[in-house]
Amino acid sequence: MRPGTALWAAVFCAGAAGWLMYGGDTALRRARLMLAGGQRPGAGWTWGPGMWRGPTACGQALLASLRERFGWRLGRELLCLPAGLVLALAAHSVLPALAGAVAVPLVGRRLRKRARRAAVERRLTAVGTLCATVAGDLRAGSPPHPALAGAIEDDGWPDAPELVDAARLLLAAARFGGDVPEALRAAARFEGAEGLAAVAACWQVAVDGGAGLAAGLDRIAAALRAERDQRDELSAQLAGPRSTALMLALLPLFGVVLGAGLGADPVGTLLGTPAGLACLLAGGLLEWAGLAWTGRIVRSAEESW
Repeated sequence: MRPGTALWAAVFCAGAAGWLMYGGDTALRRARLMLAGGQRPGAGWTWGPGMWRGPTACGQALLASLRERFGWRLGRELLCLPAGLVLALAAHSVLPALAGAVAVPLVGRRLRKRARRAAVERRLTAVGTLCATVAGDLRAGSPPHPALAGAIEDDGWPDAPELVDAARLLLAAARFGGDVPEALRAAARFEGAEGLAAVAACWQVAVDGGAGLAAGLDRIAAALRAERDQRDELSAQLAGPRSTALMLALLPLFGVVLGAGLGADPVGTLLGTPAGLACLLAGGLLEWAGLAWTGRIVRSAEESW
């Protein structure tokens, strides 16, 4: 058997094993039904303009099964799979394909963490915007409930998609005389929207005791701006160490490219010889240890800020 044929067979077997292991019988039955065009297995293909919807629906069924089983929201991390396959074919080794499969959950976790941080920033900005807008309307002479309803409805609050349902509840409470503080506390359960709990307290005190609501909302907005400024300053200070760590982490890859450009075969040596595999394993472990150490230093700096 030729090396290319053996490599293709190994990649196909690894993909089939992963499908059966993660998708299970449910995904297999769904895939068969989708491949049959919504008919029973064995009914054959229906030729026509929509004949290629079978494989697409099969892939969607497999991804839905993975989401149901593991709670994953699969997205850009799946690009690791074709990248690993391309490298496997170029290097004539199945190791890059396996590395791409292993990288999928790791990259997915990293992407989800980044998305969560972005969502927190959006909520902080949205809460600060709401406080400033309502405070401005109150100073212009608007009553509290119409001012809140106008900030939500007329100004299109919020920009954060995660607070859309909370905005509907707040709008209903403001328009129809509902419990606004309770709606604010319900929206404050999201990370980054904790300031709405302080808004609820100010609202309740202002309605019950006649205190100045605009002044309280201004203080909350100022505190949220200060917190956002601190986050931005911390990110700016940590940008340098992060860039340095990333550059050092990519240096081994530059060495491999440089060796290939000089006429050597570093990829074949690393993937095709016992000494190369040992060096690759040791280097990978050291690389992981360095990145983990750097990440721990950055996290400790963020937590102590």
